[in-house]
Amino acid sequence: MTPETSATGQGPARILGLTALLGGAGIAAAGAAVGAAIGSVHHVTVAAGQLTVAGLAFSYPTLNVAAALILSLAAAGAATLALVLRAAWRQRLAHRRFLARVEVLGPLAGHPGVTVIAGARPEAFCAGFARPMIYVSRGAVDALTRVELAAVLAHEHQHRRMRDPLRLACGRALAHAVFFVPVLRPLCARYADLAELRADRAAVRASAGRPSPLASALLVFDAAAPAGLSGVSAGRVDSLLGQPDRWTVSRPLLLGSLAVLGAASLLIWRMSAGASADATFNAPLFSTAPCLSLLLLLVLVAGVAVARLRPRSARA
Repeated sequence: MTPETSATGQGPARILGLTALLGGAGIAAAGAAVGAAIGSVHHVTVAAGQLTVAGLAFSYPTLNVAAALILSLAAAGAATLALVLRAAWRQRLAHRRFLARVEVLGPLAGHPGVTVIAGARPEAFCAGFARPMIYVSRGAVDALTRVELAAVLAHEHQHRRMRDPLRLACGRALAHAVFFVPVLRPLCARYADLAELRADRAAVRASAGRPSPLASALLVFDAAAPAGLSGVSAGRVDSLLGQPDRWTVSRPLLLGSLAVLGAASLLIWRMSAGASADATFNAPLFSTAPCLSLLLLLVLVAGVAVARLRPRSARA
């Protein structure tokens, strides 16, 4: 068993690849549904359907059952694409707010690429997407010994080399947006755990194979953490003690996710062949024949409504 592979053979690269594969398939299915809905609509010059309300004549599009199903899938697809863009934008804003909030004291002497920030509580982390940076608090520099600080910095350097902040941000965006693939959330959480274990192994290697410098540094961080909050998981403790990793992906959840993707793809393919909708494309309020724009407005409203929903974690 190599250091990059767990006892079940599911290393971080495989977990990340599976997450990207399933998330990309979900986004592709969402785009295909939107494209199929657009392709199923045909422009007509005469109103497809007529409706009179209070003496006013309105028109509406006519569509068959296949087109109705495609439009429903397109609404879900549009919501998925909107969630992807929203999640990416929120990640970028969160990083900018973080940089504006921290008080930078300057570079750490003898450690290029490491920035010292103000704060009495021991902290160390890697942040940034295109060019990740390592941040360590003044409290950590004062509280840790030289070998402990070296182990912590080796841990964060590994996160920077692997661009873990960017990978985690992409994984979380996919898990949140592609909501109809339920296995993405545990896969994203698993990659976060494996990224920490991989960085811990890099710290142990930098300490000549001794886990004690990193372990004692983790105890310092844990003792200074707020009540009820700890950054030292049981998995990290077991890994430092040499215990094998027994995690494996849930087969029912994985098979269920594959079944959802397969069924959605098959449904889009079959329904798009027979979907047909006739519409005039006249805008409401400017014509007595408002038509497809009303239907498109419903899809747009659904996308905006989903985009405005804030998850509980964001509100917290």
